Amino acid sequence: MSVVCIIQFSFLSGFEEKVLIDRVERTMKINIVNRKFIKPSTPTPVNLRTYKLSCLDELNPTMNVVGLLYYPYTDNIGNVINNLEKSIAQILPQFYPFAGRYIKENHSVDCSDQGVEYIEAQVDRELLEIIGSGVEPGELNDLLPVEVGAADEANDPVMSVQISKFKCGGVAIATTISHRIVDSSSLGTFLSAWAKASRGDNTEPIIPNFDSAFYFPGENLGELDFGTIRTRDPTIVTKRILFDKKAIANLRARVSHLYEKSDRPASRVLVVSSFLSEVLIRCDRKKLGKTRACFISQAVNIRERTVPPLSKYSCGNLVSLGIVEHSAEETKSLDFERLVPLLGSTARKAVSNCLKILSNGPDGHKILVNDFAGATDKSHDENLNGIWFTDWSKFGFYDNDFGFGKPIWTSVANIPIKNLIIMLNTKENDGIEAWVHLHEKDMPYFEQDEEIKKLTS
Repeated sequence: MSVVCIIQFSFLSGFEEKVLIDRVERTMKINIVNRKFIKPSTPTPVNLRTYKLSCLDELNPTMNVVGLLYYPYTDNIGNVINNLEKSIAQILPQFYPFAGRYIKENHSVDCSDQGVEYIEAQVDRELLEIIGSGVEPGELNDLLPVEVGAADEANDPVMSVQISKFKCGGVAIATTISHRIVDSSSLGTFLSAWAKASRGDNTEPIIPNFDSAFYFPGENLGELDFGTIRTRDPTIVTKRILFDKKAIANLRARVSHLYEKSDRPASRVLVVSSFLSEVLIRCDRKKLGKTRACFISQAVNIRERTVPPLSKYSCGNLVSLGIVEHSAEETKSLDFERLVPLLGSTARKAVSNCLKILSNGPDGHKILVNDFAGATDKSHDENLNGIWFTDWSKFGFYDNDFGFGKPIWTSVANIPIKNLIIMLNTKENDGIEAWVHLHEKDMPYFEQDEEIKKLTS
């Protein structure tokens, strides 16, 4: 079935006018033209051959962290693509665990330079059919080198890369890295270093640190059950909601009276998180005919916030949680104006607690471990409505110039964790793209919510 849709690309450099696309709704055809493993340009020293996980790494789900960057055709795009492979090898000695293999029994990575999986593929679509609202989020998984849940087994590469070439000559660079090893901030660090190496930029070197196990030694805690599977999970579906500059301004205006004495309005991430929390609570109530107790989790990056401060280039899973938990009766009164100060104060408390993480010994570690374990257990409680927010808007994905300019769009894909909301920056740095992952039975309630329809119609 053919549909005609008009997409406004005002957020894309070079595409200011409306573009009319006659798009046939079909599955993308991906033709793999090259597959190999890239090893570090210099061997990993013997003393670094075993990379031990931290206790925070042990707690993460069995899945990959994913990121996709999209670039339009330029005259030198072929030369840059040819240089991508060389520049990965160039920086892998610094990111040595990424070329290894996870050994589940030992809670460690064997860093014997097995290599990063590198794939080049041809796509039977135009780039403009893919970016923005031109594609269903789940289709973007076709551009990933491996399935999101394909991680943690002995033969799984810690990192894989796929360079997808479109009919128009544009490309998508998709990277997956095991969440057992790193988080989204670490992915941002790697992409920044790779882009600098690719374009030959030797200024302000990015030097990653892999010392999280020194600060947070592994405890053989065992895997927590997030419900992820190795193959695609059709029961989890994704909706991309764009909060542009105007939408953010409208949300801020609704709570401006709360910030009359402040020099800064509520942050973009805070108002979007609060708005979506209200919507998801409302949808849950409509589906069940009653209000459930809820917990709302906000991931907080602990880098540069601990004492002593961890480097912003520290690689690993270095995240704390800010958690709001309310009974069913308390949840009934949670609306947007109440959620903004509530989530704001919870996030500030989580940031403040970062000061205690390294300076309070075992008690500091418990701030992280107990919150993660407790929140994961509660996510399986059918009497509790759990909502997970993670903010990727500050990891510089739009700054990654590999030699053919900065990306015109960045994205994630369909992530198989229900009630997970990933927030990305917009190219203009004045909006938020929220990627909302819900169970397929819950998505219709979300899509038909009147406040969501105003944003998507």
